[in-house]
Amino acid sequence: MNEQLFFNTEEIFRDLNPKQREAVECLDGPLLIMAGAGSGKTRVLTYRIANLIAQGISPFNILAITFTNKAANEMKSRAEKLIGESARGVILSTFHSFCARLLRREIEITGKFNKNFAIFNASDSRNLVKLCAAEMDLGENIFSNIHLKISDLKNNLIEPEKCLKVLAEYPPFYRNGVYEVYKLYQKKLQENNALDFDDLIFSTVKIFKDYPDVLAKYQERFQYISIDEYQDTNVAQYVLTNLLADKYKNLCVVGDADQSIYGWRGADMRNILNFERDYPKAHVVLLEQNYRSTKTILQAANAVIENNIDRKPKELWTQNESGEKIKFLHCKDDRQEAAIVAREIRRLVERENFLYNEIALLYRTNAQSRMFEEKFMQEEIPYLIVGGLKFYDRKEIKDIVAYLHVIANPRDDLHLRRIINVPTRGLGVTNVARIAEFAESHGLSILEVVAAQKLLGQVEGLNTRFRASVKNFAAMMMSFTESANNLSIDQLITTVLEESGYMKMLHETTEVGKKENISREENLGAFIDSAKEFVELNPNASLEDFLNHVALITDLDAVDEKDSRVKLMTVHAAKGLEFPVVFVVGMEEKLFPHANALDRDDDTELEEERRACYVALTRAKKKLYITAAAERMFFGKMRPQEVSRFVEEIPPSCFAGSALSPVKKKSSPPKSTYKPPTAYRPAQMIPAEKKSSPRVVWQVGDQLNHKKWGFGTVMATDNSTITVSFANPEIGIKKLMKSVAPISKI
Repeated sequence: MNEQLFFNTEEIFRDLNPKQREAVECLDGPLLIMAGAGSGKTRVLTYRIANLIAQGISPFNILAITFTNKAANEMKSRAEKLIGESARGVILSTFHSFCARLLRREIEITGKFNKNFAIFNASDSRNLVKLCAAEMDLGENIFSNIHLKISDLKNNLIEPEKCLKVLAEYPPFYRNGVYEVYKLYQKKLQENNALDFDDLIFSTVKIFKDYPDVLAKYQERFQYISIDEYQDTNVAQYVLTNLLADKYKNLCVVGDADQSIYGWRGADMRNILNFERDYPKAHVVLLEQNYRSTKTILQAANAVIENNIDRKPKELWTQNESGEKIKFLHCKDDRQEAAIVAREIRRLVERENFLYNEIALLYRTNAQSRMFEEKFMQEEIPYLIVGGLKFYDRKEIKDIVAYLHVIANPRDDLHLRRIINVPTRGLGVTNVARIAEFAESHGLSILEVVAAQKLLGQVEGLNTRFRASVKNFAAMMMSFTESANNLSIDQLITTVLEESGYMKMLHETTEVGKKENISREENLGAFIDSAKEFVELNPNASLEDFLNHVALITDLDAVDEKDSRVKLMTVHAAKGLEFPVVFVVGMEEKLFPHANALDRDDDTELEEERRACYVALTRAKKKLYITAAAERMFFGKMRPQEVSRFVEEIPPSCFAGSALSPVKKKSSPPKSTYKPPTAYRPAQMIPAEKKSSPRVVWQVGDQLNHKKWGFGTVMATDNSTITVSFANPEIGIKKLMKSVAPISKI
């Protein structure tokens, strides 16, 4: 029986507009909620959960999935305020957290992992893939982005044995290389009793498919399922969702196709656009009333997004005031752009009483931040880069987390390799490699070998001094494991820092490194504080639970909107956030939209760029600035820039006068006559008087430099094109026209 609730349904409905109420009242059967930006979807999701419980549904039978821990915690907090402790029975989490929790209970059924498995984050996975490629003596340049390809395969539920067929279009040596590395990578994960991020969902789906009884148990448990940000789900998440919902069909998905901006990392917008095909009896609710932005900002955003064809038509509206016109700042160059923005931020703070943390600067690529950072430092404007070096990616934090991983999972060789000689114990790389090779050949972990003198004695080439050092290390790690049973997590971290000699290492430093080590000590103190806070919130949590928590923290979870600094971030990092004042900078062709999107034969990527622009504009609540530069520095040269087509799609009535604009805004040609700058035009469009460069003969294995994308290696070639694997994993593999691509052979 439910506890006494603090509300009745009429009190809930009184806070909702008619469309929100329609969504909250629809409890049974499939439900699609298309929720525009700022339309109150978190409120709808929370109130719908409250209504389910009010109607007698057990919290035990309710599952709600969000895309960030931050969003999940916000929903938990709101739900508890509405319905009290009943909300604690509802599972509110991210996909990865939900699957990690489920696998702790079920993974041993596979016979491959035990329930204390480690979770390898993106950095761990990248390092392990690199280790696999090195063991196979594969070219590092060609396979530099192979961890991304493996991630993509997993997100599409493709196992190593099936990837050869999927990669049929790739050159044989690359296809076979991916297959061999993927296979070895999975073997090493199993040897380490570890799963990577993608495995959490992939393994859950596999268990559901291979063990119908397990699936039936969770279908019965979770009879009412809600999935937030459904437009951002990938294939694995889509399959998992539909397996769980297959019995009762009480599936509510919430999202906005117009905010689908993560296609580059596997998100499939078709999942939400095809929901009515998957569930023909689905009830559909459009949430179009925006509570965030002014009428002018929404008019601009609507005008941009309506140029996309692949979308479900809707139009945001608001009862908010019209607000100020959008200020377009067309600057002479990128240096002036930074100066104008800095000056305007200073004016907003000093004359209009805005706080620095109420202002955000959004850009398309991380490289754009440099000019603004330099200017903000000169002007003493406090700023925070969101998505820069994250707290948990700092060396000292990764070192101590590695200790904790080995304490929790002694078979975790990857993390043990990181800390076996940190602080320095005289354990050279060569000797550690010898032990690792011996351990692997005997089916043992490195720690098992170093902890047993008899086994260690069988490893050839180890001197007496090394044996003594590694013996002491093994004894220390075993004592940490024993201490873990009696200490709280924060106490365990303190013990490891002291007894390992890590803090002593930071104290015994030269004057040159002293300032940096003081900062590291402060970070470690903050890490202990975070562990203590975690224990207080989760008194029964284990060390594995804490490591799960650390591994599953996302970029957005780390964003503190109350931090008293201007936020600088990419458009993609800004999704889910809102600010009173927003500057969207660098609105130029080939920058936003990005050049990659303009190279495509179809409009798929261009439409995603337009959705990203829509997201950027709708982050603003009161004031919106858009900037562009007439010239911008690229690779040491100033290049002329054209104003983004997205700016041209905004009605002129949305813009204020150009008093702040050093360069008068030019009217760009209609889209039908738009042409990219000369350097990127097909050869026949280059003026006749310009002489062509000498013909270059390309062969597989040739190395080149691309003016924009940097170093790459030729993987395949034909009469007119070459296929290149770029060292930058964000670029990956591209097919280029030999005659026009800005490339030079090295």
